[in-house]
Amino acid sequence: RKRRDHIKDSFHSLRDSVPSLQGEKASRAQILDKATEYIQYMRRKNHTHQQDIDDLKRQNALLEQQVRALEKARSSAQLQANYPSTDGSLYTNPKGGAISAFDGGSDSSSDSEPDEPQNRKKLRMEAS
Repeated sequence: RKRRDHIKDSFHSLRDSVPSLQGEKASRAQILDKATEYIQYMRRKNHTHQQDIDDLKRQNALLEQQVRALEKARSSAQLQANYPSTDGSLYTNPKGGAISAFDGGSDSSSDSEPDEPQNRKKLRMEAS
């Protein structure tokens, strides 16, 4: 009896889990049939969503690659427009502040770094 009650409750739970059967009176065969249909439908839907996710990941990777290429091109253009300092790792921006190749291009003034000669700044300003 306890086992039969458990099976009955399980079928009711399964019936309530299938949207097309919620609150409906259905035989066990109908419950199993509709549950099977719903599982197949959800598998197809999940597969479609997974394909969408994969497509979006590919698009995202391509866009990130384009961003890196554009940032590299921009950085290259900026470095060509500026003059290297004595150690080659710092460059001056048009404002005259030092830009490190490692700090993302933020302006920084350091007393320990030698200032660029004035004639270079003037040449840079005249060229632009």
